[in-house]
Amino acid sequence: MNAVVDSFLSIDALNAGCFCVSLDQASLARALEQEFGSPAIVQLVRERCPYLFSARPVFVAHAHMERMEAVVKAVEAMVALPAYRERVLARAPAIARHAQGGSRGVFFGYDFHVAQDSFGLIEVNTNAGGAMLNAILGRAHRACCVPVERLGPSVASAEAFERAIVDMFHAEWRLAGRTGPLRTIAIVDEAPTEQYLYPEFLLFQRLFERNGLRVVIADPGELRVEGDALFAGEDRVDLVYNRLTDFYLEAPASQAIRQSFEAGGVVLTPHPQAHALYADKRNLALFSDAQALEALGVPEATRAVLLAGVPRTVLVDAQNADELWSRRKQLFFKPFAGYGSRAAYRGDKLTQRVWSEIIAGGYVAQALVAPGERAVDASADRPLKFDLRQYVYDGHVQWSAARVYQGQTTNFRTPGGGFAPVYAGPP
Repeated sequence: MNAVVDSFLSIDALNAGCFCVSLDQASLARALEQEFGSPAIVQLVRERCPYLFSARPVFVAHAHMERMEAVVKAVEAMVALPAYRERVLARAPAIARHAQGGSRGVFFGYDFHVAQDSFGLIEVNTNAGGAMLNAILGRAHRACCVPVERLGPSVASAEAFERAIVDMFHAEWRLAGRTGPLRTIAIVDEAPTEQYLYPEFLLFQRLFERNGLRVVIADPGELRVEGDALFAGEDRVDLVYNRLTDFYLEAPASQAIRQSFEAGGVVLTPHPQAHALYADKRNLALFSDAQALEALGVPEATRAVLLAGVPRTVLVDAQNADELWSRRKQLFFKPFAGYGSRAAYRGDKLTQRVWSEIIAGGYVAQALVAPGERAVDASADRPLKFDLRQYVYDGHVQWSAARVYQGQTTNFRTPGGGFAPVYAGPP
């Protein structure tokens, strides 16, 4: 126990006062130019996303890294239970009950708040962005002392992550029951060139093309169906890498994808069922409810991990509104169908107007878990906050990243903030 406590104390000291590791701008520029193959696109990143990459890494104790992995495995074990799947899919739109073979969904993002005296899974996302950006970032941080540098990701690990990304998409293709070769991928988002993370789409395009795949980046409204097949221009699309926040394909622009997906003409990843089973924030209420876990037949060991690792979460309704308002300063409120911290509020920041919208329906209240803190500049008045994202596929953590920010939620608008590599240790 003392060793674990010492680890936390040293980690806090590193996050508060270690400035020997910094983002090597020259290395980052070289990595970006190599990946994009265009100085103009590198300039686009600098102009559009000036706070995309944090100047400093985030230090995390090995004990917390292991605990996050245990929570991931516990959630995966729960999602595998037939009783859980039946309960969750019964409340989801019909398209969530459409199975796509055994495909899992790419880039699950398990987001945590972790500090010395706090720990909690804040949410799960099924189209988590930033993976390719973090692979590049892993190559561009440099430490002036070898013991610290050894704690961070290496160039070799970043390259291995990129290989795993390509393998993951081929695995989704096979798990969906396809036997022929995967040829064409469409990266799909609404108005993709206007998205903040559009540069990442270009990185994926380059990665896939280097590995023999044809790639198009498209708005869903640009796609069409012929028979059961999905087309982008003259290209038949084999697989859609889905970056849409229209999780159940309900918008008019998404109907071509929906039609082809339901007819089995295209592989979609991540798909609506993945969102229903993992990312609907009402699931957090089940993960953190001892009685519900027992009723669903969750094994005792798994229950213990979930109850210790998922902050207590409840649905907001008329019956508990007064009680939740009285405790609002200890709570965080989120729309259960939301994404990207939109319309999410710390309880101590609530106004009566916002509260009236929350109690009208569609929200969960989650016990507040303090984020970690990282000083990025010795002269700064106060440290920035950070959360941790575990990129997960098929129940396995592929990469760990931090998001450094100021304010209520991550925003990529904070000087010194942005994605940061995770330095794990000391043990």
